[in-house]
Amino acid sequence: MCACRRHRDAATVGHMTTPRTIAVLGLGRMGAAIATRLADHDWDVMGWTRSGRPAGAVETTRDPNDAVAKADVVLLALFDGEACQQVVDRVRGSLRPDTILLNTSTIAPAEASELARQLGPSYVHAPVLGSVPAAAAGTLQILTAADQGALDRVHPVLETLGTIRRVDDAATAAALKLIANSSLAGAVLALGDSLRQADALRLPRAQVLDVLELGPLGGLVTRKRTFLTGEPTAATAEFTIGALAKDMALLAAASNTPLHSAAELADTLADPEADIAVATTVPAVGDAVLDPLRAYIRGHATGDPSHFRDAFLPTAHIEGIRDGAIVSWRLDEYCALFHGCPAPDEPTRHRRIDAVDVHGTVATATMTLWHGADTFTDIFLLVRTDDNWRIANKAYHRHS
Repeated sequence: MCACRRHRDAATVGHMTTPRTIAVLGLGRMGAAIATRLADHDWDVMGWTRSGRPAGAVETTRDPNDAVAKADVVLLALFDGEACQQVVDRVRGSLRPDTILLNTSTIAPAEASELARQLGPSYVHAPVLGSVPAAAAGTLQILTAADQGALDRVHPVLETLGTIRRVDDAATAAALKLIANSSLAGAVLALGDSLRQADALRLPRAQVLDVLELGPLGGLVTRKRTFLTGEPTAATAEFTIGALAKDMALLAAASNTPLHSAAELADTLADPEADIAVATTVPAVGDAVLDPLRAYIRGHATGDPSHFRDAFLPTAHIEGIRDGAIVSWRLDEYCALFHGCPAPDEPTRHRRIDAVDVHGTVATATMTLWHGADTFTDIFLLVRTDDNWRIANKAYHRHS
């Protein structure tokens, strides 16, 4: 049956009008994938994001109130509960009395309960299990808590996105989503341990991944193999380290139970926007030696030279070849190359800490940076001063 016919038939069920116009507020990875999926299946979609970033062919607006005022359903796909509350407060006056607010965001149970209390029977809490490919394919598992009337109205929308799993209330749906992500964090950490042990045994990475695909971690290895091969990749992150660490912190706070996986995952935050699979490749070293490398990555991500001053010793030099000539910058000269704003193509850039070796009070580290058409290999010499590590020197090779 074609999509248009399915929607016409659904509109007559129970003498209720099926929503046809949907505002998607939040066009990050998941929000953009959800909006595109709905638009491709003949829903009228209007998107909005705080960053102003477009979402492919989906029509967007600068003011979320414009999208909400015309929408039968307002779908939230935001990073956390604070963002959800801020956006709801911003558009509340534009919501029509019959508009359903469908929240797919991963937030704390208490935050979900509060939104349900504020919005009453027009609120549907529906966090999703699955990442961008599942959203694009319509195979998400959707933990849905709603009054029956609201659920009936949004059922065709949810059915377009995946399989509906009914739960008792908004807090339960939010908590179950956090529990599901906790198991994912555990799998990421277990995979990281396996890869580090295999590297210590000098086993070929491809062969190790072949074997791991046969075991309990097989699904994760198969989905994330592009990130695990050890080769440079420009693959787009589907679920980021920063998002998973945020979810684990929410779960620890909600359960009042410290989670070892949350602390360990946070230790891998070399690049919070990297895919979760990159966490498995971060070297297992003390957190302090990673701090200046993380500051260095933040400098590139933001264009703010103050992060480089945090990362390097004041006497540091940066060595390399630029435009065919050897360069040797002092720290002030290097910082002058950055002007306080991210590169225009920053959302497509990726960085990875490849290796760190500590030898008492000195350490060496290797990092790969994928910046547009160029790939950089950075080699660092670090020294420990008191309880802190700083980068003493950096040399780099540019691959074009």
